Amino acid sequence: MSQENPMAGIEPVRLGPNSRFTFECHKGVSCFTQCCRGINIVLTPYDIIRLKNRLGLSSEEFLAIYTQLEIWEKTDLPVVTLKLLDDEQESCPFVRDDGCIIYTDRPSTCRYYPLGVASLSHKEGADGEGFYFFVNEPHCKGFEEKKEWTIQEWREDQGVDIHDEINAEWTDLVVRKRSFPSSIQLTEKSKQLFFMVSYNIDKFKSFVFESSFLQRVPTPPETVEKIRESEIELLKFGLQWLKGILFNQENFQKSPGAEAEQAEKVAEQGQAS
Repeated sequence: MSQENPMAGIEPVRLGPNSRFTFECHKGVSCFTQCCRGINIVLTPYDIIRLKNRLGLSSEEFLAIYTQLEIWEKTDLPVVTLKLLDDEQESCPFVRDDGCIIYTDRPSTCRYYPLGVASLSHKEGADGEGFYFFVNEPHCKGFEEKKEWTIQEWREDQGVDIHDEINAEWTDLVVRKRSFPSSIQLTEKSKQLFFMVSYNIDKFKSFVFESSFLQRVPTPPETVEKIRESEIELLKFGLQWLKGILFNQENFQKSPGAEAEQAEKVAEQGQAS
């Protein structure tokens, strides 16, 4: 998921999974790496996991070094964006003249390019119920190449379908919050909770296993083992629990007052941002 580059022109053409287009990006294209400068990339939860592990950092360290916090106006939720270099071109910190140094672990937005997603709903699977569009930047010469794709072929080739599947609960949560009337706002404690579960996976793991969380949120032993061993399973677990806390869904059995107690616990453990 990303906010559009304010410099980009977007064609008002709705594209579906079977829509076809021609595009290719490689070192021989004259505009190579220009799309990695002057950008605004909102990082997803799975992006954080991939990138912090690639760099050998904790999620806390990665967030401090490579991201900046923003409040997404449409949802009033905290999101993190990639912190750009303080150079003339506002370059991505991972781009070099010969390409991306973390290419195999690049964020979802980079994988989608030159496509944008007009809907974040993934209730029916990785493709969701929305549509796609072209992000047309004047400098991009990739559309002049001859390689032809369908939208679905591009998503599979770029690995973005896997990212969407893992991020599905998160994107659904964001869409759900976006549909709320503007008069309904989350408390600061709820925002801290959202931030920790979404982005600070290491802190959330400590919260689950080093506090009374599992005593207050009864969890099957097989689930406990899965979330102990896999950050992805922990993320999915946390997002399901978070939806229950924020939207009062009965995904887990909770004792009376557990919502307030959880928020208090998060506050006691320090700021999530």
